Amino acid sequence: MTNKDDIAISVKGLTKKFGQFTAVDHITFDVRKGEIFGFLGANGAGKTTAMRMLCGLSYPTSGSGSIAGFDVNTQGEEIKRHIGYMSQKFSLYGDLSVKQNLRLFSTIYGMSDREIKTRMDEVMKQLDMESMADARVKSIPVGWRQKLAFATATIHRPEIVFLDEPTGGVDPVTRRRFWELIYQASSEGMTVFVTTHYLDEAEYCNRLSIMVDGKIAALDTPAALKEKYHVATMDEVFRIVAKDAQRSE
Repeated sequence: MTNKDDIAISVKGLTKKFGQFTAVDHITFDVRKGEIFGFLGANGAGKTTAMRMLCGLSYPTSGSGSIAGFDVNTQGEEIKRHIGYMSQKFSLYGDLSVKQNLRLFSTIYGMSDREIKTRMDEVMKQLDMESMADARVKSIPVGWRQKLAFATATIHRPEIVFLDEPTGGVDPVTRRRFWELIYQASSEGMTVFVTTHYLDEAEYCNRLSIMVDGKIAALDTPAALKEKYHVATMDEVFRIVAKDAQRSE
């Protein structure tokens, strides 16, 4: 049994309704600290709505949950301050320099001037981007922008980082390099909650869930899910689990 002190995310019966439509239907799961947890589902499955609740951007209709120790029903603002978030669009400001983007996000997360300077120096060195410090973000290659976006989402060292399809639209080599950043963050104790449409990336997760029509239809390690459904790839698992889905965007 997992000690509750080892849990970064815990939700029980989490539900979100819009009128008569149930977007997220009584989902229950835990994510351990330092775990890479994949959150999969076809368009319309309810992933985005669920993630908004987990990030403190929307309150549930019913159910309970804790994100980094804060209540999803009452402490949305606290949750937002203790997590990181990166979207497929990378959430960067193209007309600002690399350094200016890092400083802006550090300020948004409420870091002190001393913390900002220290972390900016660490991040620039870690990403090998010192020579790009003054370059406008829109002028640097997409792979570097992707790494910078991850850095801005984690510069305040959050306990949990939410990655919403962070590798969309980039080539396979760049995707693999980005996953190296994810592994490093996880090895340092950060919990990584990631959505992706690339089923090969599901293999990189410690555990993952598959949502279908607002419910979690499968949840386990990639190896256990492949064994359960007697298939060789996560793509095949997904096709089996989601084959009867009724909803789509």
